[in-house]
Amino acid sequence: MNDRRAVRSWISYDWAISAFNTLVGTFIYNTYFTRAFAPTEEMGMALWSRGVIATAILVAVLSPILGAVADRSGRRRRYLILMTLVCAGFTVLLTFVTPNQSHAVLKALTIYVVANVAFEMATVLYNSFLPDLVTEDRIGRVSGYGWGIGYIGGLVVMVLALFLFVDESTHLSFLSTADNFNVRATNILVAVWVVVFSIPMFLFVKETQPKTARVDIAGAFRELRRTFAEVKRYREIVKFLLARLIYNDGLVTVFIFGAIYAQATFGFDPGEVLTFGIVLNVVAGLGALGFGFVDDRLGGKNTLLITLVGLITATAIAVAAPNKTWFWAAGVLIGIFVGPNQSASRSLMGRFVPEKHRGEFFGFFAFSGKVTSFMGPMILGALVVPFGMRVAVASLIVFFLAGALILLTVDEQAGIEAARAADA
Repeated sequence: MNDRRAVRSWISYDWAISAFNTLVGTFIYNTYFTRAFAPTEEMGMALWSRGVIATAILVAVLSPILGAVADRSGRRRRYLILMTLVCAGFTVLLTFVTPNQSHAVLKALTIYVVANVAFEMATVLYNSFLPDLVTEDRIGRVSGYGWGIGYIGGLVVMVLALFLFVDESTHLSFLSTADNFNVRATNILVAVWVVVFSIPMFLFVKETQPKTARVDIAGAFRELRRTFAEVKRYREIVKFLLARLIYNDGLVTVFIFGAIYAQATFGFDPGEVLTFGIVLNVVAGLGALGFGFVDDRLGGKNTLLITLVGLITATAIAVAAPNKTWFWAAGVLIGIFVGPNQSASRSLMGRFVPEKHRGEFFGFFAFSGKVTSFMGPMILGALVVPFGMRVAVASLIVFFLAGALILLTVDEQAGIEAARAADA
């Protein structure tokens, strides 16, 4: 534990993989898709939400199974490398799908879903290494370092994308702007970034081999059934995952549609969207870094409650914002709390998981983040056409509030003691 090189290498993976979520899922490709692949931005928003829903369903089904298989086989790192390469490879393919191709929407969304599912599976495996690397008293700040470095990595890759690819006055001279190829080519940048900066994680983060180091899918399913049968032992995890299941729906929807909301409601052009994303990444990174120490001092539960109050306030401001200035204020406030929310969720789960079930339980962690994550996009998509963007975005407040109320019932110390008892 506390091997500095292994911890730094683990943190570097957040820097690497954040490029996919930042450029493809949040700020560049998703806004390009909604603008270019549909007759209206509202229709494009609805189409994109279908890809998000498909990803959520697949991840909810597959992540606990993958986690259990990885735990029993001792191949978490091997599967992590595979999922990372699949994510990068399919991201490259997005570059070559144009709106004028036959079945363009189906092609683009199918490729995106495969890449996104691989990204989520890689994240499950990556998160499961955290409790192996640091002691409980440092888990909050190391998780915060990871999220903070991830946001900074997202910032750097977004700046590169803006100046070398998207901005026609500064982009690389050999990149064609015909059919927005320069915008689609940002996917190649993402793939290269992800692979190159994942190498330290692949080389220097080791895993403990279980007694039976072989792929045993039937055994993995037996282990899952056993875990469900013993769920009473892990009551605090269940309550926490239920709370996260709800508040994370709101976060997922913010990530997916925040830039689209800025573009459609306040007239942000692509350059402004990228600038907005850069500022949010800076603030979110600083928030994650700073709140890591708060997490270790106050606990994951209290840190999460603080962030949820902040997110409710920020969303209300964004809905009521009369102009860009107010929307910018709401965006910065969201940035302050969104990083610590994700970091504290991961660190609290890290404190709750028994050692022998880390892959499996982080699979359930991903399950809680995805099994109903289609609800936020689906509700927003259903409300946006008849009622408009502002009413649709206001629905996110309900997710944050309901999640906070359930989180109040979680006993953090009891959850930690249950994990220790299971290991004993």
